Amino acid sequence: MTAELHTLTGAYALDAVSDVDRAEFERHLGECAACRQEVEELRATGARLGVAAEVTPPPELKLVVLADVARTRQLPPRVPVVRKLSRAKTWQLRVALFGAAAAAVVGVVVAGVQTTTVPRQQADPVLAAPDATAIRSSGQGSATLVVSRSRHQAVLLASGLPALDTAHVYQVWLIGKGGAHSAGLMQPESPDRMRPMATTVPPDVDRIGITVEPAGGSAGPTTPAVTRIDLT
Repeated sequence: MTAELHTLTGAYALDAVSDVDRAEFERHLGECAACRQEVEELRATGARLGVAAEVTPPPELKLVVLADVARTRQLPPRVPVVRKLSRAKTWQLRVALFGAAAAAVVGVVVAGVQTTTVPRQQADPVLAAPDATAIRSSGQGSATLVVSRSRHQAVLLASGLPALDTAHVYQVWLIGKGGAHSAGLMQPESPDRMRPMATTVPPDVDRIGITVEPAGGSAGPTTPAVTRIDLT
């Protein structure tokens, strides 16, 4: 009988000993009444603690959890979203395009770069096209491109882009195998929103980019795109 065997009472009571130690300790228990009593007391104490900590969940808890799971929307990955336009969505886009500024088209040429807002006669054919598709952007802010590939036309809506000082503007680029070509400058409609912008979309264009450029625009992109739209 050794002092080390006496120290195994707690581990043995919790079944936390190896098979070799258990066999040796059980032989020791046959000879040591003090250890037998301590093991019995430790096991009884452990059982009482287990009962004291146990809480039976109410029967309705499972139903509540399952109901919460069913109505809790999971976050999707941030990827460009492409969807055909329903009649209701087409109406919503018309309201967005013309509700705040249903005035006539404004065209300005600054430093050789065309800046254009959307006249209704340009936007309606895009929205009414059978293949009209809304594509969301990735990057800063929120942008949606409504595009008709069959008519080679698109309308761009953007909001939430970081505010710029008077020395800089947002410029839109049509990007394809032939490089990047300017579609024009975006004009603020409100502190948080840009005016809708119409543009032609040649067949070889597969991306739209919005960059920050010096006031008046640039002949080619000079900064990385803050927002991108993948047409593929």
